[in-house]
Amino acid sequence: MGNKRALISVSNKTGVIDFAKQLTELGYDVISTGGTKKALEEAGLNVISISEITHFPEVLDGRVKTLHPNVHAGLLAKRDDNHHMAALKEQAIETIDLVVVNLYPFKETIAKEDVSFEDAIENIDIGGPAMLRAAAKNHQDVTVVVDPADYDTVVDHLKDSISLEELNRRLAAKVYRHTAQYDALVANYLTKEAEEKFPETKTVTYERQQTLRYGENPHQSAAFYKQPFAEDSSLVNANQLHGKELSYNNIQDADSALTIVKEFDEPAAVAVKHTNPCGVGIGHTLKEAYDRAYNADPVSIFGGIVAFNREVDEVVAQDLSQIFLEIVIAPSFTEEALNILTQKKNIRLLQVPVHRGEPQEKLSTVSGGLLIQDEDRYVASDMQYDVVTDREPSDEEWTNMKFAWKVMKHVKSNAILLATEKQTIGVGAGQMNRVGAANIAIEQAGEKAKGAVMASDAFFPMDDTVEAAHQAGIRAIIQPGGSKRDVDSIKKCNEYGIAMVFTGVRHFKH
Repeated sequence: MGNKRALISVSNKTGVIDFAKQLTELGYDVISTGGTKKALEEAGLNVISISEITHFPEVLDGRVKTLHPNVHAGLLAKRDDNHHMAALKEQAIETIDLVVVNLYPFKETIAKEDVSFEDAIENIDIGGPAMLRAAAKNHQDVTVVVDPADYDTVVDHLKDSISLEELNRRLAAKVYRHTAQYDALVANYLTKEAEEKFPETKTVTYERQQTLRYGENPHQSAAFYKQPFAEDSSLVNANQLHGKELSYNNIQDADSALTIVKEFDEPAAVAVKHTNPCGVGIGHTLKEAYDRAYNADPVSIFGGIVAFNREVDEVVAQDLSQIFLEIVIAPSFTEEALNILTQKKNIRLLQVPVHRGEPQEKLSTVSGGLLIQDEDRYVASDMQYDVVTDREPSDEEWTNMKFAWKVMKHVKSNAILLATEKQTIGVGAGQMNRVGAANIAIEQAGEKAKGAVMASDAFFPMDDTVEAAHQAGIRAIIQPGGSKRDVDSIKKCNEYGIAMVFTGVRHFKH
């Protein structure tokens, strides 16, 4: 056997020329293909063509070039197996000791808005994954590199004659993660093209954004991952303008605030605490919307997260600076607003496009399993409202009920929400029974409950919630309906002159 040999064939050519030069200085012969070979030769390197190894030309427009026994036997032969090495000698095949491959840019191709199905198919790599998998399988003898970020580490080990055993194992694992993600992207693309919603198997892939300091509590470790094609109006695409890095709970709460504020076309402000809205307001101006969100619950907003769907200006920034907030989210901030808010050391400022996108799949894990459902993007304009009481809601009550309905679906079940004058005034979240949630919302609203509207995420199993609403002075109720005892609640509303509307749509959030 002669020099050790490195096979280099990459789509991402970042750093590859310098890496190849260092390999040749360490005594490696370099084998390459296509565009990589051309780039290395133009840099002055001596390169062996893959056709010299296979004794077969690249054919079918490059679809077949490395799929050959002279390549794969050279990768898969176990160096400490005499039978393997004798077989190589008999067939005049030499070993390949280092593989540097990254794959056709399938992800980048399908990310293009105008990509054709034919272009996507042509960017499915076949030979690359086969070489990577073969080299990674035989990582006891072959070093395999899929990420330019690992070039320097490999060179350092080779220069200093450091054992490659541990490094090769880590690189092999990285290869299989890489090819698994690649296959998942291809599978999901073709599944979508075939219009199969829930296929018999589901492979999901995410890319790490950051390792977090801890999870929900300090004794839990955590990291933040991104879907490869997350919509732009998503927290994973936020530009953090100021403040320390986000925590696990920050991310959960910020996502909740962003999701809620996207419900509104008019200027809106949403304050969130522990993923539940504690104050939501809309108005003609952002200042008006924020004042309503703040006044909805000036206690709970402290230490919370506030999201806006309009640019934050100097006036709103002055108000925000008066209290402690963990995060402020907005599509943009004026220079004057940034000058004010960045004076607060610990506040995080996140710039995110704020608009409703296409419904996404929602994934939830359970012990040993995964639940998948459509995101609850049902909007008020899609519903058929059914007035079931003798009294019809007034125009003002209709406005407030539709506002309340948009917010209520983002409150943990069982959920009851009170609203008036385009703001929330009481939120009962996550209770084991509905009247309990109603009592919490009513107590929070206090005197503001008089003349307000109530929204419920599911039907009333008994008329006790209507009784509680009457005692608080609530004048209109919006709920899904559908209980066997709806007639009891309707009768009670008629007795008290409360207008009630059924939507026929339930919004449980667990």
